[in-house]
Amino acid sequence: MGPIPTGGAMKKIWRIFLNAVPVLLMIVLIPLIQNDYVLAAVYAAIIAAAFLAKRGRHDTTVFVFGFFAMIVFEYLFVSTGVETFNRNSLLGLMPIWLPFLWGYGFVAIRRAVEILDK
Repeated sequence: MGPIPTGGAMKKIWRIFLNAVPVLLMIVLIPLIQNDYVLAAVYAAIIAAAFLAKRGRHDTTVFVFGFFAMIVFEYLFVSTGVETFNRNSLLGLMPIWLPFLWGYGFVAIRRAVEILDK
């Protein structure tokens, strides 16, 4: 086990956690909201609120890239049988809320890397 983080390291961990809170909230809501369209709308509201609270220079670009790239990749995973979904409201293959989750996940990961690089 390594040393216990202190000072600046703890501040970085806390900032990374705060940036991950919207993603954690979205994951928690999956079993609670059964309607995929309502869940997608709730995700859009969470993402909008997160961007209103803080938006970095390239956050929108990263979100849009993650949103569309993951539609393509999830389509490939499902069509090859690597992955399956019980909820398939987007293209008959995956839940419509999934690209929102992935898109914001890309943003949270980019922010975490940025925090670690400082």
